Amino acid sequence: MGKNNSAQWRTALRLALAAVMTTAGTLHFLHTPSYVAVMPDYLPWHRELVLLSGALEIAGGLALLVTRLRAAAGVGLILLYIAVLPANVHMALNDIQPLAPTRIPEALLWARIPFQLAFIAWAWVASRPDRATGPR
Repeated sequence: MGKNNSAQWRTALRLALAAVMTTAGTLHFLHTPSYVAVMPDYLPWHRELVLLSGALEIAGGLALLVTRLRAAAGVGLILLYIAVLPANVHMALNDIQPLAPTRIPEALLWARIPFQLAFIAWAWVASRPDRATGPR
């Protein structure tokens, strides 16, 4: 793949991740009780942590679009994906269903856990400088 194609691919990944994260973060504010329902009991301040993680998702997504903030956004999103992993594990272990109209199959609850690795890789690739144009 040529340098230009690589840069275009990375830009597409960056824009897609920015859209996914700003949408996901917004959902934390629009459907807070659904997110609070899956919080592990051992964590304090469930509502506050849900809102904080939503705000961080939005900030990380938007920061991917700002050249000077891109690398920091990638690291921040990776740390966020690691931070929310306990809630995903808790959800799968206990078959916890968010407040939703349909039941999420247990297999999908478990599938979310390795999917975190895909998000980590996505954030890393999307936040790296484009080799064709230098640091972004």
